[in-house]
Amino acid sequence: MGPIVAFLAAGLMWFYGQMSAEACITLGITVWVVVWWMFEPIPIPATSLLPLALLPLAGVLTPTQVGAAYGHPLVLLLMGGFLLATALERSGAHRRIALTMVGLFGGNSSRRLVFGFMLASAVLSMWISNTATVLMLLPVALAVLDASKDHELDVPLLLGIAYGASIGGMGTPIGTPPNVVFMGVYEQTTGTSISFSTWMTWAIPIVLVLLPAAGFWVTRNLRFVGRFELPDVGAWRTPEKRVFVVFSLTALAWVTRTEPFGGWTAWLSLPYTNDAIVAFLGVVILFLVPNGEDQRLLDWETANKIPWGMLILFGAGITIATAFTESGLSGVIGAHLERLSTLPLLLMIALVCLTVTFLTEVTSNTATTTLLMPILAAAALGAGTDPKLFMIPAALSASCAFMLPVATPPNVITFSTGRFSVKRMASEGLAVNLLGVAVISTLTYWLLGGA
Repeated sequence: MGPIVAFLAAGLMWFYGQMSAEACITLGITVWVVVWWMFEPIPIPATSLLPLALLPLAGVLTPTQVGAAYGHPLVLLLMGGFLLATALERSGAHRRIALTMVGLFGGNSSRRLVFGFMLASAVLSMWISNTATVLMLLPVALAVLDASKDHELDVPLLLGIAYGASIGGMGTPIGTPPNVVFMGVYEQTTGTSISFSTWMTWAIPIVLVLLPAAGFWVTRNLRFVGRFELPDVGAWRTPEKRVFVVFSLTALAWVTRTEPFGGWTAWLSLPYTNDAIVAFLGVVILFLVPNGEDQRLLDWETANKIPWGMLILFGAGITIATAFTESGLSGVIGAHLERLSTLPLLLMIALVCLTVTFLTEVTSNTATTTLLMPILAAAALGAGTDPKLFMIPAALSASCAFMLPVATPPNVITFSTGRFSVKRMASEGLAVNLLGVAVISTLTYWLLGGA
C-alpha cells in the first residue's frame, strides 16, 4: 500500500507541474515511509531504513549527507542518554530517588501523596524513559493503595504517575524522543544548534506549570487526611552512590556546557565539544568504575538493551528534513502556507498544539513529530515566523497524550492494573489534554518572543 500511495502522490504532483522531480521524489518517499509507520507492515525501525536506501538511490541526497543524518550528534546524544539511564536503572538508584521524593513531599493526605508520586515520576522521566519510570513506580503505588483506607485514591494516583512521566519527559532533550527530533530538524533547517541548557530554559517552566495543574485536576475529589505507609529506602548501596555521582556530574556538564558566560567549553577553549561527547565520556566512566560488588557500574550485556531501533528512527527524521531542504520541497510547502501569516500567531501556535495533541492519541509521538517537523518548519517560514515558534509547541504537545491507553506506554501500563475504565481515563485525560494545549501555547508564545 505504501509504495502505491507514494507513487500516486509523486506522480500527481509531477503531472500538474507543481514541483521539481527531486521534490516529487522526496514527497513520494516521505508518504511511503509515513504510511508504513502508521500501519506497520514491518517494524517501525525497519521502515526507517527506507530513506537511507531510497533518497541516495534517487539522487536526492548524497551518501555523505545521509550518513551525516543517521550519525547526527543528537542521535548520538540520545544513545548516550539511553546508556546512562540504563546504568541508573541497573543500580536501583532511580527507585531510591523516587521514594525519597515521595517521602519528602509528605504522606499526610491523599492529595499530597499523589503530588509526591507525580513529582517523582516527572523528575525521573527527565532522565530515564517514561516506561521504565512507571514500571518502577507502579509496584510501590499498588502496595500503598492496597494498604490505603481511601477508596477514591486508585484512579488519581495511577493516572497521576502516568501523567507525571509524560509531562516530566518534556523537561530535558533526552527526556522523550520528540525533543531530540525537534532539535535535529531545527538545526538541519536553520543551521542553528540548540544546547541542553537552552532547551531546559524553554521546557522547565512549562513542566512547572502543567504538572501541578494536572495534579490539581486528578486530585480534585480527594479529601482523605491520614498517614500512608511507604517502603523503607534503607541505606545507600555503593553501586547507587557511584552511579548517582557519575550521572549527576554528567547532567551538570550538560547544563553548564554553554552557560553561564559561555560555559566551561568557552573557559577551557573546547569549541568542538557537544552534548553527545559529554554523554559518551560519562558512559565510558561507567564502564571503567567498579560498583563495589565485583562488577562495573555498566557492562555491555546491560548496555545492549537500549532501544537501538529508536536511534534509526531519529536518523530517518533528520534525513527526511535534509531532503525537504535539498529538494526544494520545504520552499514549495512554505509558499502554499503563506496565507497562515494572516492569522494571529498565538492562534496558529494553539492550533498546532491542538492538532499534535490529539493526533498522538492514536499514533506514535516519535513518528508523528518526525513527519511534522519539516512541514512545520516550512509552514513557519512561509508565514514569516521563526520555525521554533511552531516546532517547539509541536514537540512538547507530542508528550500530551493523556486520554487513551494506546497513546503512550505510561497510559497502557497503569491501565493494565484494571483499576479504571477507558471511559474514566478518556474523561480525565481530555481535560489534561486541553490544559496542555493552553499551557504550552501560551508559555511558548511568551517564552520564545512571540508576544
